[in-house]
Amino acid sequence: MKIHDVAVIGGGSAGAMAALRVVLNNDECLFFPGSPKDKKRSRAFWVTKVENMPGHLQYKKGIDEPNKENLDWLTTGPFKEKFIWKKNLGVTNISKSDNGIFMLTDNKGETYQARYVILCTGVMDVQPIIQGSIDTIYPYANIQLADYCMRCDGHHVLNKKVAIFGHNSGAAWVGIILKERYNCPEVTILTNGETPSFDEETTTLMEKYNFKVVTEVITEIKGDPKNKILESFICGEKIVNADFAFISLGMIVYNQLAKMLGANLDQRGFVIGDAKGKTNVEGLYVAGDLRANTKKQIYTAWDMAVDSADEVNLLIRRKKRIDTSLL
Repeated sequence: MKIHDVAVIGGGSAGAMAALRVVLNNDECLFFPGSPKDKKRSRAFWVTKVENMPGHLQYKKGIDEPNKENLDWLTTGPFKEKFIWKKNLGVTNISKSDNGIFMLTDNKGETYQARYVILCTGVMDVQPIIQGSIDTIYPYANIQLADYCMRCDGHHVLNKKVAIFGHNSGAAWVGIILKERYNCPEVTILTNGETPSFDEETTTLMEKYNFKVVTEVITEIKGDPKNKILESFICGEKIVNADFAFISLGMIVYNQLAKMLGANLDQRGFVIGDAKGKTNVEGLYVAGDLRANTKKQIYTAWDMAVDSADEVNLLIRRKKRIDTSLL
């Protein structure tokens, strides 16, 4: 079985950049962007307009579309022989042999080998359950009515009434920062039936800014998402008027493959890597949202992916120096 130089797993910002950099370094890249099911569970799939990145405003899907442009170019450009794009395939199982080679199995049962792996499987935001389902929020999600990332989308709330989904100090801080940055006239914390848990500092600031806390279960959303209108949240007999919502319920970390290999994780489940993304598993690198202690942004995902790909290229070149038959 052929042993590939590098396998890149994940098709978001980090995965696409890792594939690009690996190929431009003239190393062979086996690229798994994920199955259709994987893609629907990814942040990249749900993100529409990206306004905090230069050059992305033209895209309706601000991550998927520019990624595909670059990947399509790799299939036709001067390094096309180095790029092996496993479209609509994800990796379901991964292990490492005694001789240090990674063994990968895709969702169709095909197996592959690679000397290095850059893992970019990312995260997904936890969705609120309304009317017994997470589907209720989807028409409003990531269209400048209900968002998840302050750094990406906080500017949308300028001078608007905001509802924050969450029940702990992290959610409260989202409201506090938005209030201080964008002069929101009203901020309401919606705990959706969960017991509030705010520390002393956040409680003091919430009182200072006259935050409301509504603990009743959300039973309905009023609005017209097709015309980008959010009106209110119905919480039992209470009506919470809001122009915009931020969801702060935590993240689902897609670390299953890292766990299979015994990679070290932090308390939240993010994979621990050094400055180049190197994990405790020899030959395994991590980039993007999956990596611990990083900003969850496109530009940081790119930076991490480039660092990992360049480090892998360094190791490949060193091996070639020793084994002159490979030069």
